Amino acid sequence: MSPDPITHGPGGKERARGLGLPFVSPTGPCNAITDVMGIAVGMSTLIQGQSIRTGVTAVLPRMAAGLMEPVWAGFFALNGNGEMTGTHWIEEAGCFTGPVLITNTMSVGMAHHGLVHWLARRFPAELADDFWPLPVVAETYDGYLNDIARLAVTQTDVAAALDGAASGPVPEGNVGGGTGMIAYEWKGGTGTASRLVAIGDDIFTVGVLVQANHGRRPWFRIAGAPVGERLPGGAFRRREQGSIIAIIATDAPLLPTQLKRLARRAGLGVGRGGTPASNSSGDIFLAFTTANGQGRLPEPPRLSFAAVSNDLLDGLFLAVVEGVEEAVVNAMLAAETMKGRQGRVIEAIDHEALLRAMRG
Repeated sequence: MSPDPITHGPGGKERARGLGLPFVSPTGPCNAITDVMGIAVGMSTLIQGQSIRTGVTAVLPRMAAGLMEPVWAGFFALNGNGEMTGTHWIEEAGCFTGPVLITNTMSVGMAHHGLVHWLARRFPAELADDFWPLPVVAETYDGYLNDIARLAVTQTDVAAALDGAASGPVPEGNVGGGTGMIAYEWKGGTGTASRLVAIGDDIFTVGVLVQANHGRRPWFRIAGAPVGERLPGGAFRRREQGSIIAIIATDAPLLPTQLKRLARRAGLGVGRGGTPASNSSGDIFLAFTTANGQGRLPEPPRLSFAAVSNDLLDGLFLAVVEGVEEAVVNAMLAAETMKGRQGRVIEAIDHEALLRAMRG
């Protein structure tokens, strides 16, 4: 019998709720971004020799056949020392078209290139008919464990992440773009969570996926407990040298301005973990909705929207804050100790020691 995906990851390792950490708000069936119907996630993980520790994560906002239908969106940069392509058009038009990719800092160009090739292969008619893709590709820096200058990510790796995208439970920790990432000076990586939000007679889902590569050990908190101060071992960095990307998806009907407001709330979720979003950190967040579909481009002469009232957004805001906080913890709990470039080792957080630290 397979473990409950809310409490255990695909490999059977305990997630935050399986460990008994105080996250109690209701989730979707997998406690993952894929709980938003139609969303799929794929990973390409590169662990090669002694020094390649990287990869690509793909988030497909719609089922593959519907990817040429835009989704309404908003983004926010809490601290902008990082990259997310495609955001100029999101700011201008309030939407984007196609998958979202997350990789390492020096592979943004290859991911962008690979995604355009993948779209051209999948949707040749659209790309031959006055459609130019503006892919969304984000990054965090994995150069402590990964020989990032080797530029190991290839077009084939990008296609593998996209082709392998699936619904259901999402792998976490040392996978995809999160393979070589570090969070609060423990092994970090990919994490996900979801929340169910009641608004009137409707139940909406908010799903979050993070690439956690941020923070310093003394800052780390869970539900307010200063676990970073209580756990054994010292910090090895004098300043924060990392970033976090958060992708927020929902099926709630929202305007682009409201989605930008959701994206801002990801910063509160990141802050609950203890980071102040330092100068060298790229903390960039994207929110989109699968609702209000208008079909494939070009847009019809008139657009129509259903939207949740601004007065009723608080439950969605809280869902983003809680979901981001839990997704970061899930990433850290799933991660395994990793040895990488120049023999450097980053330890995974010890589950039992963490529980003792939570008790004080």
